[in-house]
Amino acid sequence: MSSAKRPVPDSKATRRVVYSEFGNPESPALERAVPDLPPAQQNLRVQASRKGRKGKTVTVVSGFQSSSETLVALLKQLKTQCGAGGTVKENEIEVQGDHAKKLLEILTQLGYKAKISGG
Repeated sequence: MSSAKRPVPDSKATRRVVYSEFGNPESPALERAVPDLPPAQQNLRVQASRKGRKGKTVTVVSGFQSSSETLVALLKQLKTQCGAGGTVKENEIEVQGDHAKKLLEILTQLGYKAKISGG
């Protein structure tokens, strides 16, 4: 018996595509482009939600059609004006607390078309 072990294949060899009908799925050319619309052409919904958050109220702003860099910059501005934390998840901005009216005012001042959704 030989005591030599088989070499461990590197990570590049394990992800090797043998056949693909439509090209490499990890190619940056196949990623969908996100249209970066101006604020006046975006219809936003502002809604206070507690679902799936263990009873904590979070204000969710949805309907964005812009890049993630734009959303992060907007989130920072909204968090400082509301004095709360928040995050960007799946093209939605979440701000901790019930700030629906305040966010609606701020977004309309910035030129977005926003409405309060839900009750």
